[in-house]
This record gives sequence, C-alpha cells and structure tokens, in this order.
Amino acid sequence: MPANTADTGKATTTLAQGLSTNTSGPDASHEARTADKAAVHSQKPGKSGKSGKPGETRKAEKAEKAAKLKRGATLKTRSTQPAGPPYASRPEVMTFADELAERRSLDRSWVRRAIGQAQHTPAIVRLMQPPSQTFVKNWRVYRSRFIDSKRIAAGVQFWNAHQTELARAEKEYGVPGHLIVGILGVETIYGQDTGKFRVMDALTTLAFDFPASHPRAQERSEFFKRELEQFLSQQSRLGTDPMLPRGSYAGAMGMPQFMPSSWVRFAIDFDGDNTIDLWNSPADAIGSVANYFKAFNWQPGMPTHYPVSFDTEKLDMDALMAPDILPTFSLSSFAAKGAVLKGAALQHTGPLALIELLNGPGEPSYVAGTENFYAITRYNWSSYYAMAVIELAEAVAREMKNKP
Repeated sequence: MPANTADTGKATTTLAQGLSTNTSGPDASHEARTADKAAVHSQKPGKSGKSGKPGETRKAEKAEKAAKLKRGATLKTRSTQPAGPPYASRPEVMTFADELAERRSLDRSWVRRAIGQAQHTPAIVRLMQPPSQTFVKNWRVYRSRFIDSKRIAAGVQFWNAHQTELARAEKEYGVPGHLIVGILGVETIYGQDTGKFRVMDALTTLAFDFPASHPRAQERSEFFKRELEQFLSQQSRLGTDPMLPRGSYAGAMGMPQFMPSSWVRFAIDFDGDNTIDLWNSPADAIGSVANYFKAFNWQPGMPTHYPVSFDTEKLDMDALMAPDILPTFSLSSFAAKGAVLKGAALQHTGPLALIELLNGPGEPSYVAGTENFYAITRYNWSSYYAMAVIELAEAVAREMKNKP
C-alpha cells in the first residue's frame, strides 16, 4: 500500500511477523456476501439503450454509483474479527469527533454517530505490535510469500484481461505495465484479497489505541487520526455509509490498498464512468497506481536496480549504508567506496543507493538501487517490498513472453 501509510499492512506484516506465516493479505480467507443482488447485476446508466428524463437519469446515475461502491466495499468480505465496545463511550473520542466535524464542516451528529459506532478491535492492535527483539529479516523467505505460481498465474490472467488499460497507463504516465501488475499482485492478488476489517474500526482503533509498545506510537496515532478524518470527509462527499467499506487491518482499501489520503490525492477514474472505484474497476486501479508513481517521480526507461559486487580492498560498508535506501552516490563515489558495477550500470547517470536484503543467518543480498527503486519504496517503505514487486513483475512478464 502507498507508503505514506508506513505500517499499513500485508506485505509489511509478512516481514514484521518474522515471515512465519503465509499471508497474502490482512486475512487470507474471504466470505462472499450475497446481499444486494439487484445492485450487483444492475447496468451502468447510458449502457442499457434506454433513455429517461434528465432528472431521473441523474438520480439513477447517483444510485448506481453508490451501489457500485457499496458492493465493492462490502460484498467481497465479511469481518469475523471479535470486537470490543464502541467508541461512543470514550469522551476524548467524541471530543475529537466534534472538532473534526467543525474543521471539515461536516454534520456533527453524523460524525459522532460514525465514530461512535466504530468498535475497538483487539486483532488490529495485535497486528500492529512491533516485531520481537529476536526477529531477523529474511529476504528469501519474504520473497517466497509473493513470488509463487499462484500469483504469477493470476498476474498473467490479469495482464491478458487488461492489456489495453495497462498500455494506456504506460503511455500516459510512463510507468511500465508489468510494474503495475507487480504492485497489484503483491497487494491483493489482483483484487482477490482486499481485506475484511471495517475501515472505520481499523482507523478508529489505530487512531485512539495504537499499541503503546511501538517506538513511534504517538506519531502513528496522529497519522491514523488524519486518515480517519480523510475517510469520513470522503464518505460524506460520496453520500455513503462509512460503516460499510472493508479493508486491511490498517484501513487500506481496494485492489491497490490505498489509504484514505492516497485515495483522495492519487485515485483516478481511468475507465471514464465518472466513478472512482478501486474495488471493482481494474482500470481505475491500474490508472491510480500509475498516477501514484508519476507523482513520486517515476522516470520512464530507468532500471530499478543493478547487480553489485564489492572490492574488498576499498570497501567502506558503513559509508555505503549510511544513506539507507535514498539514492545518494554518483558512479564515481560509489566505486570509490568499494561498490563494483558492470555493463549497463556504468552508463547510469543518476544517483544510486546500496540496498541490503538480509537473509536470516545467511549472507545478505545486495543491489544498487536507482531513483526508480526508491519510487517503489514510496508505495511501501520497505526495500524487501520493492524487490518483491519488481521480481513478481519480472516473473509475470517472462511468463507472458513465453506464452504462445
């Protein structure tokens, strides 16, 4: 999910939980709803061949948009997580609700009712707990969670079904189609697993009960308060029930797992139906991911990384690792500190970073990351996540090429 969320879910959770479970999302099991069948089978206005009065048409369009978003947010999953008491009993939470309503010029009773109905969810707090001190990152294990036959096959199917949209996104935004396929595959297996927590429960729980053991608990709590504010503002504009949308345990939504602030800033209507729907519209998801990367300075044609080795006589590993994943070094400064590049990497003109991927007790893996590698980490602040996206994208692209 977009990285202004930091600790927001699935791929990060797999890493943070010590890679001990095979998680393909906030929760791997989904239960389909069967309600609202009329909405599921209804046609988009203007595509039925029928005509009506302008006023009736506008009403029908509005109803269809609301139904479309409703079914996308609720029909795929049903929360089975045990929940605690509603937040209406917390005076400080209701004070926040009043202040939010005033800041955003929202109906005070509507905001109080929405936040008051949200329930404290212990599972969400547990999932946000920081890893134990004995936790050791392992890239090979992390990779195995995302680069597998299921995801690759799903990626090929998705690519075949949406070649036109992927090509258009690449043309308009400069972001390769295979990278978008990699993102959507890692995030939700192309919409198969968009989460089953009520977004209101997730955001409210993390806004007011973020685990105190986390080293950045206060900062993260404030972040989720802002996300809760964005979400309620969005739901008010749409005229939809904020208790309906489902997402990850951190409140990330839809196929690309956008947090509310990312939805507001980067989500786009890429299929031209005047509705932004990241649950049901693969085109909207594709265009929104491309728009996100363009906003974070994706550079068309630039590789994401290069192989790197080391000259042990020159090696200054502390200096190479000091900037972390931020591209900082020119080719000459990289080489002066003992990093050895070959081939196409020697023609690279931008800054580089040394990316370290730990392999548990084994030897770490290293690559030279470019500004495009860094752009992927703006979606999720993890070099492990970025490399998983890249390698899934490459695996799907190879499979597409090998198909007759």
